[in-house]
Amino acid sequence: MAIHIKSAAEIQKMRISGIALRQVHDAVKAVVRPGATTMDLERAAEAKVKELGATSAFKGYHGFPAVLCTSLNHEVIHGIPNEKCVLKEGDVVSVDCGVIIDGYYSDAAVTHAVGEVSDAAKKLLRVTEASLYAAIDKAVEGGRLFDISYAVQQMCEAEGFGVVREFVGHGIGKNMHEDPQVPNYGTPGKGPRLKVGMVLAIEPMINAGTAEVKVLEDGWTAITTDGSISAHFEHTVAITKDGPAILTL
Repeated sequence: MAIHIKSAAEIQKMRISGIALRQVHDAVKAVVRPGATTMDLERAAEAKVKELGATSAFKGYHGFPAVLCTSLNHEVIHGIPNEKCVLKEGDVVSVDCGVIIDGYYSDAAVTHAVGEVSDAAKKLLRVTEASLYAAIDKAVEGGRLFDISYAVQQMCEAEGFGVVREFVGHGIGKNMHEDPQVPNYGTPGKGPRLKVGMVLAIEPMINAGTAEVKVLEDGWTAITTDGSISAHFEHTVAITKDGPAILTL
């Protein structure tokens, strides 16, 4: 495993990329409401990426056709925006996006409630997002990679939620996916030692039911096998001498 350590200058470039990505997410959030299609979200993202002079990290990546991954309800990740997919009151939709600026990638995801959602959906979103921040708190010099992983697992499994195993977070920098992989489960105190200059995309993918997922025939969309809803939150995080720095705020 070759983990690329970034210089302060590289991390600053990634921060610029991350700030742009947050503006894309803000543009999408403004469009999320009952009656909007996932293609409406895609158009908002594409327009904002263009306006910012950024490049989509997703469109064309291994043939993926869109700027966003829009995953609705029981879809876990990698859902493809679609004119026919209309958001309804009570839905949850995860929006995952990445951009490239000056050769450096940023990657972030957020799951939105569409209108008023059930208490069960609210809890899933709240706990999943909280687990992301618990994991980020473990992204410190001298710690171990699986300290990050275990923080997610411990919080989410305590609430009876399923922690997806098939998909993981990742290192990020001049490439979308770099070493190391960052699972959302693991044994604390294990894994590579965390060093200043590592940059990680930490991304809990949590199901209301079991952890099992399967990929649909489109080759992209992953869904829960039991039909339960799923949530996904992600930030790009740098390990610095002053602690974790979230680059996608």
